[in-house]
Amino acid sequence: MKIAICINTSWNIYNFRKGLINYFLERGDEVLAIAPRDEYSDKLIQMGCEFEDVAMSASGLNPIEDFKIIGNIRKVLKTHKPDVYLSYTIKPNIYGAIACGTVGIPAISNVSGLGTVFLWKGYVKKIATQLYTFGFRFSSWIFFQNVHDQQEFLQIVNVNPNKTSLLPGSGINLNDYQQAPDANNKQLVFLMLARLIVEKGVNEYAEAIRIVKAKGGQARFILLGGHDESHSRAIPKANLEQWIDEDLVEYGGHVDNVQEWIKKSDVVVLPSYREGTPRTLLEAAAMGKPLIATDVPGCNSVVKDGYNGFLCELKNEEDLANKMMHVLSLSNEERVRIGQNSRKHVEEVFDERLVIDHYSKKIDELTKNQHSSSK
Repeated sequence: MKIAICINTSWNIYNFRKGLINYFLERGDEVLAIAPRDEYSDKLIQMGCEFEDVAMSASGLNPIEDFKIIGNIRKVLKTHKPDVYLSYTIKPNIYGAIACGTVGIPAISNVSGLGTVFLWKGYVKKIATQLYTFGFRFSSWIFFQNVHDQQEFLQIVNVNPNKTSLLPGSGINLNDYQQAPDANNKQLVFLMLARLIVEKGVNEYAEAIRIVKAKGGQARFILLGGHDESHSRAIPKANLEQWIDEDLVEYGGHVDNVQEWIKKSDVVVLPSYREGTPRTLLEAAAMGKPLIATDVPGCNSVVKDGYNGFLCELKNEEDLANKMMHVLSLSNEERVRIGQNSRKHVEEVFDERLVIDHYSKKIDELTKNQHSSSK
């Protein structure tokens, strides 16, 4: 069987779908990776994937500009003839499903999170809704990562609910993450890992730190993540520079060695406005770290308040600061116990093997039906 996987960056495929790809390759399948070429494309080829470079921007929603993506994906599908098409992120989901519909290939779409367009109002949300409604007519199956996203999506977008189901996130390979509940720091280290856009709660993180320091809280506060000033919702560079100048945050930019940073931290924070299933929190939990996150869909499926971390109110820096102060008041033994609960929660709910099993069964079902109908 040949399985096509399409995402808006090769980096995303390699970092978040590597376990799934290895599973398919080990069982004897061929894997075709479809994405814009970047420094991770060759890594996919080295893994054993075929690779096709299809240009698409990760941000921006211009149907006229993006229409050629349908033709480019269709061309790739006609050339390679995969048995099934597996996609993530908005453009591969919508335009890829349409392309699959024109060539009769089953398309499995993954809504990993509703994204910033569903947090906005007005014409952008309206266009996205219309595109999803049309494009997902051609999807054979749609996976969501939490029930809140599934329910809201089905209220907004006209999609047959009988061809949707839930996945426990993208899953995580627990063998790749060693527990490190105690970082042995002289001062507690809070770490936030996220793209520097408004909806990740970066402003709230900075303001909460200001409050914590005003209350006498002693800790280090690290912020990591790519800063793309061209993104329409990017944190202004002047804001970031001010936080650094005020010694609110230690900013390390984009990093690849995420595990090393998590290992050296004591608490991982994500005050995001909404998520599918946040990878940052999964990785931190797998390494046995206490978590602080907003009580919103996605985050509250990884963080169980009072068990493996603490939930704070959305867009409320005062409440976030209170949760950070509470963690500072805990003994080392209490923080270690909460971190151990994090690992246990991930083992029970988010093990990558559970996710792979869902994909495997659905792919086998769809391709069996496809082969039966072609006879």
